[in-house]
Formats: sequence, structure tokens, C-alpha cells
Amino acid sequence: MTKKIVTLTILISFFTSVITGSVFGLLTEQRIIGKYGMEPTKIIRQQIIKPGETQFIPQTTEEEKTIEVVRNASPAVVSIIISKDLPIIQQYDPFQEFFNDPFFSPFFQVPTPAPKSSGTIKQEIGGGTGFIISSDGLILTNKHVVSDPEADYTVLTNDGNKYPATVIARDPMQDLAIIKITKDNLPTLSLGNSDNIEIGQSVIAIGNALGEFRNTVSVGVISGLRRTITAGNGATSETLDEVIQTDAAINKGNSGGPLMNLSGEVIGINTAMASSAQNIGFAIPINKAKKDISDVKNKGKISYPYIGVRYVLINKEIAEKNKLAVDYGALVARDNEGNAAIVPGSPAEKAGILENDIVLEIDNVKIDENNTLAKIISKKQVSDIIKLKIRRGDKELAVDVTLEERK
Repeated sequence: MTKKIVTLTILISFFTSVITGSVFGLLTEQRIIGKYGMEPTKIIRQQIIKPGETQFIPQTTEEEKTIEVVRNASPAVVSIIISKDLPIIQQYDPFQEFFNDPFFSPFFQVPTPAPKSSGTIKQEIGGGTGFIISSDGLILTNKHVVSDPEADYTVLTNDGNKYPATVIARDPMQDLAIIKITKDNLPTLSLGNSDNIEIGQSVIAIGNALGEFRNTVSVGVISGLRRTITAGNGATSETLDEVIQTDAAINKGNSGGPLMNLSGEVIGINTAMASSAQNIGFAIPINKAKKDISDVKNKGKISYPYIGVRYVLINKEIAEKNKLAVDYGALVARDNEGNAAIVPGSPAEKAGILENDIVLEIDNVKIDENNTLAKIISKKQVSDIIKLKIRRGDKELAVDVTLEERK
């Protein structure tokens, strides 16, 4: 009898503890939520669906958002295949039959066969990434991905279909281009606002890594803003201003792919990586591409206004070194290769701007490191008349310039 009472007491104690613990835990959790307005930390776990099958449950809200962004964005990210007709080279020896005669073989060494061209064959020579910006087939990518006018471009969508692509426009100022495929009702990506991004913000890069691994995903943070870099492939180079720096891995073939925030918006176009470092990549801010997209949709081409001056941006160091009267503005000067400060026939020449003039303001906007002359001009339209405040010697002048289209 005593044993039964003990056993019953233990069982009652066990169930009481379980119930009490559950209720206490629930009440404690509700207190935490009520006091701090937040959910308890989630834990990685696997929910059993069927024998041998599991469902992954994200640990954190950030992880959950990343998975969601990748799932939703991937159908609109495409691979771009670059192909070209290349000559077929054969090894040909015009003396082969002659030297194969046993009579001559002891006396002559058979020469190395000479290459001989025999027609051409289309071969894949490279690859990159792009993303769909309109449901009727417009795709944004890097200019260097589609730079060869003699190459053919094919778009491979996420569902495995291939479409021939036409280059609609290449940006003359930035590493951007827009191509098009003939297909309707395509998924698109939303464009964010790259002016509102912050260092430390989480980002996701998607691209055709190494031209082989489609829709490869890498994650990281924005590690720098407004960088100036010179990017190139050994044959050509281009200076890119105000680019985003990220530690999300950007590999060869990722060029032209989207850099996205956790809201699923594109904030940059992946364009370059630092070859001498680990996990330092660069992306063009998406706001710089919005004008190109608008131009192509409305005009069928990308057009840029230009003023036609070469200049050096003045800061305190340059002002002291050259004994200038001001420490801001754009000093109209020849470049390092000796090219003229004023482009012949340009709007600047027509308006009477001279070498060594300092452009202080454009339409009452002060020119400095945050508002360069090129940045201000890029926001204008062809045929706009802009008002320049210029310092020439000890005098300040007001000059009107009518902007023309960059050829």
C-alpha cells in the first residue's frame, strides 16, 4: 500500500510540474512580449513531415527574409551567354606527304605543322548576369558584359528557357546596358532607393557565378559607400564613381546581377571585385540606372547631356597646393594626357568658358565633393539652359550654357 501511495504521489508531482512549468513558461513569454514588445528568440529545429523528410524552419527573422527574397527574386534573374563566330584552326603541314617518304626520313626532321583556318564555328566565349526590369523583356546588365558588337547574346531564364537577346543601349558614361528578349508576362524585380542605404545594412547578391553556376546567392553587408574605383579586364578600364562597396561575394560572371536589400528591392548592380582582396566587391547604385531605364522606355536610347569641359575637383589640399582663391568648385584644366580643357565645338566653348576658369556653382548648387560637376550635369536634360557661376582671375561671372547630347 505504501508503494502505491508513493508511486501515485510521484506521478501526481510529475504531471503537476509539467503543467505548472508550461503555464509558467507561457505566462513568462507573454510578460516578455508585453514588456519589451518583442518575440522570444527562435530556435533552429526540424519538423518531421514524413519518415525521411524534414522541413527547415529559419532561426531568425533575417534568415527568413533572406530565403524569401531569394525565392521571389530568382525567377527574374537571368544568365547572359556570350557567343561568337571564331575561325576553326587546323594543324596543316604542306610537306607532310613529302617527308613521310622513307627515303627522306633519315635526312630531314619533319617540321611542326602550321595552323590553317578552315571556316568558322560559333563558340561560347563568356557569360554574365542580368535581371528583368519590365514584363515585356527589358533586362538591365553591365555594359562590359555586352560590349562586343560582333558577339551574339542569349538569355537563359531561371526556368531553363533560352532567348536570343538584342542590345538596346549601352550607357556612354557608366558600366550599364539594357538588352531585350521577345517574351511577355515575365517576372520583374522592384527597384529600391540607393540614396537611403547605410553602411552595415544586410544585402544579397545573386548572379551567374563563373559563368557556370546560375543564380548563385551570397550574403553580406554594405561595407562602404561612394567609392571611386578603376575597373578593367587588362585591355580596357573605366573609372566608376560613387559605387557601393560590399563584402557579399561577387565572383566572375556575377557582373550585371542585382544587389538586393532584405525588402526584396534592387539597390545596386554588381559590377566589379577587388582581385587583390577577399570579399570586397562593388555595385553601381540603382538610382544611377533609373535614368537609363526611363530613357530607353521613352526614347528607345540612352541620352546624356554634356557641357564639354575637363576639370579637376577642388578641395582644400588642391587649393593650397595651387594657391587658388577658393577651396571648392571645378578647375577647368587639361587632363594628364594633355587633352584640351575645352572640347572643340562643345557647349562650353560656345558659351565662352576658358581654361583655368573655376566653375563655382551650377543653377545655384555649389560644386564640391558631394556635388561634382558631372553629377549635377547628369541630372539635367539635353537642351536645358544652365546658369554657371564662374571665377576668372579676381572676377566672378554668370554664364548661360545650353546643354547638348553626348555623341
